[in-house]
Amino acid sequence: MKIDDWLLEILACPACKSPLRAEAGELACTSESCGLVYPVRDDIPVLLVDEARKA
Repeated sequence: MKIDDWLLEILACPACKSPLRAEAGELACTSESCGLVYPVRDDIPVLLVDEARKA
């Protein structure tokens, strides 16, 4: 999975609005208090809080 840098700049965690970072085929919230990790399926980020898991 490769998320373009320009896309990462505009994506934010739906729960806390913090920036996201790409790691191991997922998108992780950069906020330590939130800590949600969102899946990426078929190169499409699934930014639904119900689909996220705690890091």
